[in-house]
Amino acid sequence: MALNTIQTTTGTATPAELGRTLVHEHVLVGYPGWELDARAPKFKRDEAMARAVDQMQELQGHGVGTFLDPCPMDLGRDPVFLAELSQRSGMRIICATGMYFEAEGNTYTFRNLPVEEVTAIFVQEIEQGIGDTGIKAGVIKMATGANQVSEYERKMVTAAARAAKITGVPLISHTQDATCGHDQIDIVTGEGVPAGQLLVGHSDGTPDFEYQKSLADRGSYVGFDRFGISMFQPDEVRVNNIMKLRDAGHLERVMISHDSIVCWLGRPVPYAMQFEKLLEMLPDWRSTHIFRKILPQLRERGMSEQEIETILIDNPRRWFSTGLVA
Repeated sequence: MALNTIQTTTGTATPAELGRTLVHEHVLVGYPGWELDARAPKFKRDEAMARAVDQMQELQGHGVGTFLDPCPMDLGRDPVFLAELSQRSGMRIICATGMYFEAEGNTYTFRNLPVEEVTAIFVQEIEQGIGDTGIKAGVIKMATGANQVSEYERKMVTAAARAAKITGVPLISHTQDATCGHDQIDIVTGEGVPAGQLLVGHSDGTPDFEYQKSLADRGSYVGFDRFGISMFQPDEVRVNNIMKLRDAGHLERVMISHDSIVCWLGRPVPYAMQFEKLLEMLPDWRSTHIFRKILPQLRERGMSEQEIETILIDNPRRWFSTGLVA
């Protein structure tokens, strides 16, 4: 039975202890096969750790208490690195179990396992720990591709929903091109999990406010979690649609983040370039961008400090509380 605690990489926390929370950021990401790229820069762990500690401490200067890294199992997830980072920086860090979508994930083994086995694997990583690390996942990542849910993805999302029902942990998703959010809600609620236990990620990948509102209407959380990635959507559109959701009475369904990456394992495919070059192309793609540039815009549009704290503190706390029982 789920208990009223949240698993972090260094122990447990209660929802009330989370504080300001960034719900979708990454420390390390490596696409399947990254280690095979002989032309990629070699990963230097000490340099990566120092860089990550600096970023965590900068975020703490903006009042952030919790950093959620929903890296799935097949994209270079490293819970030991995250736990050490948490210990060194003092930032509360939550890691994930779960799998990425078919076109970009590592699919062979889980495609051939029955859904019951996949569910059991997710539950084991939440209740017992990841491998022999003793570090427990605190959320489940699920992902679907563009425009339609493949058979493989349907199995992974079903397993994620069943594991969420067993453990009480929240679900956080990837949607490709801001599509299939309703398919995700359908599968999750069809397994008896409330829509409020799901954060439909990357819903800001479209200018379509009605799509975003329709997700909130069903009770799920709506992820405006790619601030700073201007190639997907201008931040002005994201800000406008958040204000529209607020005016429509759905501010309590909005969560914000950047989907930023501290250090890339290998090269940032499909962009065969150095990670630093990609950062030059996206100068605002940093985990502090919301605090430096977006919150001032929201304030200028009339959003109160209490409403900002609703987004950054109250909504993550409520999301984590949805499936938990005393």
